[in-house]
Amino acid sequence: MKFHSTRGQSPPLGFADAFAAGLAPDGGLYVPETLPDITSLLAKHEALSPSPASYTQLAADFFTLFDHDHTPEEILSLCEKSYTSFDAPLVSLDDTTSVLELFHGPTLAFKDFGLQLVGNLFEDQIRRTGNSVNVLGATSGDTGSAAIHGLANKEGVNVFILYPEGRVSPLQERQMTCTGASNIFPISIQGSFDDAQKIVKDLFVDLEFKKQVGLSAINSINLARVLGQCVYYLYAHLQLTPQQRAKGIEYIVPTGNFGNVLAGWLTYKMGLPASKFVVATNQNDLLHRLFTTGHYAPGSVAPSHAPSMDIQVASNFERLLYLQLGRDGTRTAALMQEFRDHSKLDLTQHHFDNAIFTATRTDDAAILENTRAAKERFDYIADPHTACAFTDLTSDAHKILLATASPAKFPSVIEQATGHHPTHPTLEALKEKIPLFHTPGSDAAEVKAFVQANAAK
Repeated sequence: MKFHSTRGQSPPLGFADAFAAGLAPDGGLYVPETLPDITSLLAKHEALSPSPASYTQLAADFFTLFDHDHTPEEILSLCEKSYTSFDAPLVSLDDTTSVLELFHGPTLAFKDFGLQLVGNLFEDQIRRTGNSVNVLGATSGDTGSAAIHGLANKEGVNVFILYPEGRVSPLQERQMTCTGASNIFPISIQGSFDDAQKIVKDLFVDLEFKKQVGLSAINSINLARVLGQCVYYLYAHLQLTPQQRAKGIEYIVPTGNFGNVLAGWLTYKMGLPASKFVVATNQNDLLHRLFTTGHYAPGSVAPSHAPSMDIQVASNFERLLYLQLGRDGTRTAALMQEFRDHSKLDLTQHHFDNAIFTATRTDDAAILENTRAAKERFDYIADPHTACAFTDLTSDAHKILLATASPAKFPSVIEQATGHHPTHPTLEALKEKIPLFHTPGSDAAEVKAFVQANAAK
């Protein structure tokens, strides 16, 4: 299978090359040339009910549909290295509501499902090519710690993670800055996640610099991240009973950068049964405004109780736009240029699969109320991001709420809402360590110089 840029000006690549490139040379994002039918894959695993195959085997079967540069045996080995230590249980709250817990990985966040695999793919790439890799990414909290955990102390790779100073939780910051690994470079910048992400994109479109240092991406601009997240939607479906499936399935997805819900929508387009995807935003409600008004118009970022969703430019939206435009790269590129020129787009004529997408908005006061109500109604403790998924649970469909992080990462918010102070041993251990981070500056030129000086050779 080949992968095409959303902007249509770069040659298509195979899986391994698209993975290594991250961002296409024309500034676009890679998308599979076709979306394969997964109904036979689901049927294969449903035949194993009531004991579905391991997450590892499901992930391997899924990736063989896209990755034709590794053998099925190699893909299975990569998935075994990535997933055998954690799971994605579907927890029933009542007859019509379940929570897909995606925080049982090494960094206690859903980003582990994409980034454990990405880390092992980078290691495989280095082994195959003999070339070192320098990984650059931006984070609003969980991406950074998951990427760092997946790549810490791996030979031939240095990792540069930009994060906004004071806009991630203290424990998220410690997960990035207390590794002790010599190949990890957390970079604190002034501004928001969107500012950090802009620096990353600016450096990726500097093709000479990208080639010079062997730059690769870990954000969900890298398609392997999004494909890795598709798998847990299939796994959730396989854990449902026939009675639950008969009601229709509604996925409620906390998201800021749109990658988490895009993964679900892609699997729907491949054949996953779903009646609706609810885009659950916090008070930084760019996506809520898009799906309710048709206007894509970022505002200023307002720090919130759910910092990983404090985003006003959703990178993965470009993939949805491209697919909704019938894979018209020229039109997509023109719209993205219009967005760069005017910082807004009127997309009221495009509809964006409105039959399948809706959106909600949850501000900080409602996050506290949802957290309190989830504890009182279901005896369930939800982290502040997952709390956004508890808004307006009125549908008759069976609702699957994606729990994106452990509540132990945000103890002060949980305690404020419920009086309960959640902890986790791995996070408690970080409190005894000394953070190490870097402050080279907050513009692309300063970060570029820092990466050059510290790049893996």
